[in-house]
Amino acid sequence: MSHRNPAHPNTGSHRVVESSYATDQTAVKNPLPKATAAETAAVLAEVELPMIIKGPIIRRPKVVSAVERLGLEARAVKRMQTMAQKYGRGPLMLAVPGRNMATVLDPDHVHRILEESPEPFATAETLKVHALKHFEPKVALISEGADRARRREVNEQLLDHNHPIHRMAEQFMPAVREEAAALLAEIANNDDAGQLDYDTYFTAWFRLVNRVVLGDSYRDGAELIELMQTQRKRGNFAFLRPVDKGARSEILQRIEQAVEKAEPGSLAAFMKQMEAAGEADTSRDENVQQIPQWLFAFDPAGMASYRGLALLAAHQDRLDAARYQIQDQAGAKAPMLPLLRATVLESLRLWATTPMILRETTREVEFEHGVMPAGTTVLIFAPFFHRDENNLDFAHRFAPEVWDHERTREEWPLVPFSGGPGICPGRHLVLLLTSNFIAEIVGNRGIELTSHELEPGNLPALLDNFSLEFRLSPR
Repeated sequence: MSHRNPAHPNTGSHRVVESSYATDQTAVKNPLPKATAAETAAVLAEVELPMIIKGPIIRRPKVVSAVERLGLEARAVKRMQTMAQKYGRGPLMLAVPGRNMATVLDPDHVHRILEESPEPFATAETLKVHALKHFEPKVALISEGADRARRREVNEQLLDHNHPIHRMAEQFMPAVREEAAALLAEIANNDDAGQLDYDTYFTAWFRLVNRVVLGDSYRDGAELIELMQTQRKRGNFAFLRPVDKGARSEILQRIEQAVEKAEPGSLAAFMKQMEAAGEADTSRDENVQQIPQWLFAFDPAGMASYRGLALLAAHQDRLDAARYQIQDQAGAKAPMLPLLRATVLESLRLWATTPMILRETTREVEFEHGVMPAGTTVLIFAPFFHRDENNLDFAHRFAPEVWDHERTREEWPLVPFSGGPGICPGRHLVLLLTSNFIAEIVGNRGIELTSHELEPGNLPALLDNFSLEFRLSPR
C-alpha cells in the first residue's frame, strides 16, 4: 500500500504541517488551489450529482439501479483521481458561485479534518442541517457547541460506543435469533421456496431494529417506519422542501411513548433508566431526538449486511471460514464473529452508504498550500479513498483482512463510519447486530447469489442492493 506518487511536486506521504497562523494571513492573500469553472462543473456533475439523485437521506431504488448500470460511481472515482493527479495534495476549492466549497484530495487531510471535528471542521454542515431537520432537528450530528457535546455524550453512553460488545448484547441476541429464524421460515414457505430478495430481508431486519431500539411490541411498527421514510424523502430535498412539523412531531411523540413505556431489553428502556439515575445531562426532548438518527442509520446498515451476503456467496473460502467462526463461538451469549464484522466493514468500504462525509469550517484554516475560508463546505468523497487502485492493492477486491486491527492515522483512511470525534457512536452496535443476523442465515443455509455475477478480483463500483437476490438451501 503506497501514498501518492512522491515525484509529483504537491504529493507525498508526510504529515500535515501545523505551522503558526499569522494574524495578517487570510484566505484572500493566500488562497488554496482552485478548480476551473469547467473542472468544477465536471466534479459537480460526475461526483456530486449521482450521490444527490440516488438520495442522500433515503435511497431511490430506480436511480440506484441506473447509477449501477451506467457505471457512474466508477466515473466519480476517476474524476477525483484526475483532480488529484493535477492538483496534488489540495484541498481543492471549487468554483461554485456564491458558496465556498472544497474537496479533499489527500489522505493526510482526511485524517486531519476528521480528527479536528467539530472545531474547526464542524459536523453541522449547512446542507446536512437542512436535510436532517425534517425529522431530528436536535440530533447531536447537526448540533454545535455545548448542545453538541451534551447530546453526543448521551449517544455514546446509550450506544456504548467504545465497546465492541454492547453492555445489553445478551438481551439483544434473542431478537436477532428469532427474527432471523422467522425470515428463514418465511423464505422456505413462500411460492418461490428459498428465494431471498431485499424487500423481504429489509422487513425482517427492521423488525429486529424496532425490537432493539423501541421494544418487542414495536416489532411491526410499520406506521413509524412509513412516517420516517416520508420525512427522509423530504430530507432528500434539504431546504427545498418545507418541514412538515406535524409529521415530525408525530414521529417524536411515538418515540417518546416508547421511552416512557421502557420495554425490557430495549435501548428506549436504557434511556429511561439513565434519566432516572441522573446519568444524562440532556432533557427528555433532546434524548428522544437522538433516536430517529439510530433508526435512520440502521437502514444503510441493512443495505451493508445484505451486500455482505453477496460478498460471502461470491467467496466460498471466506464463507467457509465464517461458518467455522460461527460454529466455534456457538456457545457465546453474544458472539464477536470478527470475520462477519469485517465482511460488513468491507461492504461499507466497497459500496459506501455514506459516500460523502461533510464538514464546514468555523474559521479560516491553514493548509500547506493555502488557507481555507471560514464557512467552507468540505467534501470527503469516501469512494475515492476506498477504491483508489493507484494507492490500494485491494481497492477492488474483498479484503476483510484489512480490518484485523484498528485503523491508525498512519494508515490510508478507510472511513466506513467516518472518523475522529465525529465517528458514528453506534458503529459497534451496528456491527454486533449485522454480523450476528447474517450469521443466523449463512450458518443455517447454503447461499447462492442468483441476480448478479461478481468477479472476485474486480468487484463493481456500486452494487444495487434493491435488485440483489439469493437462493437459500438446506445445509
